[in-house]
Amino acid sequence: MQLKKILEKIGPGPLVTAAFIGPGTVTVCTLAGIDYDFTLLWALALSILATVYLQEISGRIGLITQQDLSELIRNQTPRKVIKLLSVILILAAIGLGNAAYQGGNISGANLGLGVFWEAPVWDIGQLSIQSGSLLFGILASLLLWSGNFNRIEKVLVGLVLTMSLAFIVSAILTKPDLGKLAIGFVPSFDPGKFPTVVALIGTTVVPYNLFLYASLVKKKWRNPSSLPSMRTDISVSVILGGLVSMGILVVGVANPSTQLENAQDIAKGLSGVFGDLGSFLMGFGLMAAGMTSAITAPLAGGLVICGVLGWSQEIKSKSMRGSMGIILILGIVFSSFGIRPVTLITLAQLANGILLPVISGWLIWAGSQADFLGKYKNSSLATSIGILIWLITFILGMKSVGTVMGWF
Repeated sequence: MQLKKILEKIGPGPLVTAAFIGPGTVTVCTLAGIDYDFTLLWALALSILATVYLQEISGRIGLITQQDLSELIRNQTPRKVIKLLSVILILAAIGLGNAAYQGGNISGANLGLGVFWEAPVWDIGQLSIQSGSLLFGILASLLLWSGNFNRIEKVLVGLVLTMSLAFIVSAILTKPDLGKLAIGFVPSFDPGKFPTVVALIGTTVVPYNLFLYASLVKKKWRNPSSLPSMRTDISVSVILGGLVSMGILVVGVANPSTQLENAQDIAKGLSGVFGDLGSFLMGFGLMAAGMTSAITAPLAGGLVICGVLGWSQEIKSKSMRGSMGIILILGIVFSSFGIRPVTLITLAQLANGILLPVISGWLIWAGSQADFLGKYKNSSLATSIGILIWLITFILGMKSVGTVMGWF
C-alpha cells in the first residue's frame, strides 16, 4: 500500500533522471570505477544530495509561483543590460548546449544497439550515414512531434525503469566486495582524483534540469498542498538516478578493460566477466540512456528557449516545435554523419560553466525570498546548506571554464 502511495505521487521527476543519465554519465562513471575502484562513491552520494536540494527549490518555485525559471528571470530582472546578458547566457548554455550534445545522445543509443546488431553504414559519395543514429533520431522526433505529453512521459518512465534495472542488475551480477564498497562512501581527498570527482558531480548537477523541472512541475501541480508530492517525486527520481550511476561505477570496477574508446566497449568488455547476459544488460542500459537523453534534451531546450524569449511553451505550439526541431535536426545531422561539433561543444561548456554557479546562486537566493515563496521560503538552516552547495557548483563551474580556457 505504501509503495502504491509513493507511485501515485510520482510526477515529472523521472524526466530529470532521464536527462542526467546519458551516454556521457555511463562513460564517466565506468572510467571512475576502472581507474579508482569504489573510492569515489562518496562523490556520487554528494552529487545526489546537492541535486535533490537544488531541484526541490526549482520545483517549489515552479509550483508556488506557477512560473518556470526562465520566465521568472525574464520578468523579475529590472535592468535591461542584465536581462539581455542573462538571456544570452541561458540560450548559449542550454539552447546551443543541448543542440551540441544531442548528437552524442543519439550516437550513444546507437552504440547500445551495436551490442546486439550493427546497424548498416550507408556510403553516399564522400558521406557515410549511420543508419542506427538516423533511426533513433527519427524515433525521438516522432515522439516529440506527436505533442502528447502524457505519452512522452510514459515512454520516458518506461525507458528510465528499463535503464535502471539493466544497470543495477549488472552491478549486482558483478558480486562486488561489500566491505570495499562501503568504504567508498567515506570521503577521501587525493588531488589526482579531483578531475574525476568534478566530472562525476558534473554529470548529475545539470543546469538545464533545473529549468526543466520547474517547467514541468507547474504543468503537473497547481496547489501548494501538492508540495509533499513534488518533494517525493524529485527525491525518489534523483536517488534512483544516483543509484544507477553508482551501479555503473560498480560495473566499471569489474570491467577488465583498461582503455575505452567508446561506451560500447563497456558492454562488450563485460562478456568475459559474466557472459553474454552482462553485455546484453549493459547494451540495453546504454541504448535506453541515449534515447532518454535524446528525448529530454530537445524538450528541455525548447521549454527554456520559449520561456526566456516569452514564447508559448505549449508542446504543440509553433515556437516549441520550432525550437525542439532545430535541436533534433542538428543532433540527427551530427550523429548520422559522425560530425563532432567541437566549436559548439566548447562554447556550450564555457556557457554552462558560467551558468551553473549563477543559476544555483539565484535559486538559493530566490528560495529564501518571501516575495517569491511567502511562507514556503527556505529556513535559515536550508539557506546555510545552500551556500555550501553553491560552493560546490562554483568549483564545478570554474573547472569547466578553466578547462575550456586552458587553465587546467
